[in-house]
Amino acid sequence: MKISVITATFNSAATLADTLASVVAQTYPDVEHIIVDGNSSDSTIDIIRRRMHPRLSFRSAPDRGIYDAMNKGIAMATGTLVGLLNSDDYFTSPDVLARVADAFSTDA
Repeated sequence: MKISVITATFNSAATLADTLASVVAQTYPDVEHIIVDGNSSDSTIDIIRRRMHPRLSFRSAPDRGIYDAMNKGIAMATGTLVGLLNSDDYFTSPDVLARVADAFSTDA
């Protein structure tokens, strides 16, 4: 089952690298990371572009706040499971999404 992780950003350059690294480090293989940026004016977009990979997509445009951005990300998601990870948060271990997938598996 695919897991979609949505991250809303706005001028998140100070913390976003840790967020991105924690998603990339996940051992669960079927993850898409969607970043919806509110038209940041700092180096947020540069940080995202430097860390692009096939499972990461992003959009940057003005929005009406964090919940608008989250809803845009949810609309873009293709996963069976959808989770939100704020741009100043990170997964504390590389098996977080594997454990989430296991908890939602039909065999559990």
